[in-house]
Amino acid sequence: MHLREQFFRHLAQTSPAPLGLEIERAEGCWLYDTAGNRYLDLIAGIGVSSVGHRHPAVLAAIHGQLGRYLHTLVYGELVLSPQVRLATALAETLRPYRTAAGLALDNVYLTNSGTEAIEGAMKLAKRLTGRTGFVACHHAYHGATQGALSLAGAEFFRQAFRPLLPGVRHIRHGQTADLKHITEKTAAVVIEIVSAEAGVSTAENAYWAALQARCRQTGTLVIVDEVQTGFGRTGTFWAFGPTGLVPDVLVAAKGMGGGMPIGAFIAPKSLMQAFTENPVLGHITTFGGHPVSAAASLATLQVILEEKLIEQVPEKAAFLRGRLVHPRIRAVRQAGLLMAVEFRDFSELKAIIDAALRRGLLTDWFLFCDNALRIAPPLTITLEELDWACQVLLEAIDGLEP
Repeated sequence: MHLREQFFRHLAQTSPAPLGLEIERAEGCWLYDTAGNRYLDLIAGIGVSSVGHRHPAVLAAIHGQLGRYLHTLVYGELVLSPQVRLATALAETLRPYRTAAGLALDNVYLTNSGTEAIEGAMKLAKRLTGRTGFVACHHAYHGATQGALSLAGAEFFRQAFRPLLPGVRHIRHGQTADLKHITEKTAAVVIEIVSAEAGVSTAENAYWAALQARCRQTGTLVIVDEVQTGFGRTGTFWAFGPTGLVPDVLVAAKGMGGGMPIGAFIAPKSLMQAFTENPVLGHITTFGGHPVSAAASLATLQVILEEKLIEQVPEKAAFLRGRLVHPRIRAVRQAGLLMAVEFRDFSELKAIIDAALRRGLLTDWFLFCDNALRIAPPLTITLEELDWACQVLLEAIDGLEP
């Protein structure tokens, strides 16, 4: 049986129409299929391949760890160098910041994914506050497990899996008037600095100041989800940095692994200690922070800093915005190298995406903004590659029926 047939027969599907490209290898910003075609990855595996596919430094870290040990024991029991070195490096990126209570974000819990990190952060908030309510945003996405799904900002994804967690209230991202729904019953607000799946929606710094003030007033924790924006995507290592808001708990994943599965939630040590008692083992994982993934993540962090990839984001972002000009483009929203290019409707956008794919360019749309093209390339992408991508997109737009 051909591999493609086995894919459809034996691998669980998530949609009735997967792309179905049979990928043979990947390198840099390019994917190569078994038919000899290559595709420029303009979405970095949905924000994962932040330093490109198979970056030499990431591969070297993986190979080096393979020669030492793989899984040893359930997470948190043994002193494992990749985990400790990664946690230390993450804490260093957060050294300039203090929470509203004056605490350092210096304690890292490593997980397998962003969804698991969200779940851990939610549990921590409930444990610390003794409350069960959460506030999240409309058109936000924080994961697919039942706790994270309860936060999802669209009934379309929730309705088939109810009952979910009670006590979740949804507000509008960036709308100060809605902050009144944060009350003394709210354990935490779970929010993105850039509402990614809403089509790159941002907020003014005054909103973040008001959010922080409301949470201090009500004794509510702030959980910031940087699964899509962390590790340099928006032009700073953490998107919250320029806002003035400092979270009580920070969540990361996707781009932190260099292509390997890993996530984390980060909080002050005095808060994270709550998991060690009443009950002991308050949050546990077998494979979280796997040594190979942790080694790859540390290498990814070092590549981003040493190759000064964050410093390159503004130039590349401006280049994209300058090139993507067309009468059919209705709006462009951008947070560094996370970009939404809006068209009339989904049918128009889908025609553009399909035409671009035939020309060797891979892109996508957003869960809650299906008339906007997603652009989130590896941070390593060159201006020449961006220029080619823009040319392909503009040709695809020009090829639409009038």
